Amino acid sequence: MKSMIKDAAILLVITLFAGLILGLVYQITKEPIAQAEEKAAKEAYAEVFPDAAEFEMSELTGSEDADFAARWTEAGFEGVDVENALTAKGSDGETLGYVLTVTSHEGYGGDITFTMGIRNDGTLNGISILSISETAGLGMKAEAVLKPQFADKNVPAFTYTKTGAASEGQIDAISGATITTNAVTTAVNGGLFYFQEQLGGGSDEAE
Repeated sequence: MKSMIKDAAILLVITLFAGLILGLVYQITKEPIAQAEEKAAKEAYAEVFPDAAEFEMSELTGSEDADFAARWTEAGFEGVDVENALTAKGSDGETLGYVLTVTSHEGYGGDITFTMGIRNDGTLNGISILSISETAGLGMKAEAVLKPQFADKNVPAFTYTKTGAASEGQIDAISGATITTNAVTTAVNGGLFYFQEQLGGGSDEAE
């Protein structure tokens, strides 16, 4: 009995000590990690909207709109979240378009998060992947294979094909990684849908 109490006391001390160490490590690394993530995000904003002089955080809209939520789900975007929206402004303060941070929860290896820059006329400048954990040699090719195909395209939505893109709105799928291709393409379409429905929709009057 005494041995059991002693062992339990030792285990408790070890557990408390381990928790203390983990808490200390978290406090030490929390700020550097946050700074690194902020830096990466700013670099991604600049990548998808290089001619913008500044970015201003915009209020996300639509979350309280039941009609929009229904259209979002009907369009097949229930596995997609728009995390934030920023207004991209020129040096003269004029609104050039928007930068959205979008997450797909339907990747093969987990969430895929990226930014996408959309000009006022609906042109997609491109995407910049922030976080992805797909299969090496397959889904992880998204950076090299998928990303370049979205640049400088003005279409309402994209589709993907395994037989070679034949139009501006078609994307060549990653060979052997259809799930990743679908996740990224659907999330890009979700961002375009949000832009069209909530941010001006490619109208010349978009501000």
